Amino acid sequence: MGLGLAPLSFRRAEPRDLSALVRLRDDAARWMNDRGITGQWQPGELGEDHFRRITEDGEVWIAEADGRAVGAWELWWEDRDAWGSRPPAAGYVHRLMVDHAGAPPGTGRRLLRAAENRVAETGRSVVRLDCLAGNARLRTYYLDAGYQVVGHRKGKPQPGGTTKSFTLLEKPVR
Repeated sequence: MGLGLAPLSFRRAEPRDLSALVRLRDDAARWMNDRGITGQWQPGELGEDHFRRITEDGEVWIAEADGRAVGAWELWWEDRDAWGSRPPAAGYVHRLMVDHAGAPPGTGRRLLRAAENRVAETGRSVVRLDCLAGNARLRTYYLDAGYQVVGHRKGKPQPGGTTKSFTLLEKPVR
């Protein structure tokens, strides 16, 4: 743990966490919208059913500080909608969520590092993620965290049946 960083613990999400995951996602969407980052997420788009499905088919991780959920992310082992059919060499991070009102500074980067470590410990060598093509702020955030733009995906299906264009980013891990 670095100097000045509040302790965070990480654990796999359980059914009892579904409402906290919805809260984190909706709060993150409101935070983005309040800062003019529109089009990425909207409050109410994803409910408990979404997170229940992901906890059954993939992994959802919770970050806690002082016993309270302050962040989360989804980790998938394939993402055909964005990346097509690929060999099983990567983990795909989705819905990186931070409680900006209650999370210690630097929580987002710590979540990314934890996700990268999880992918590496499975023997996979790459972490992949995507962000809305027009979200320059988020793209810069990921570039600053060591990710590289490796492509674009137009027309990726979204919750509710809409499609959007995304920037594809990846980072090697060990």
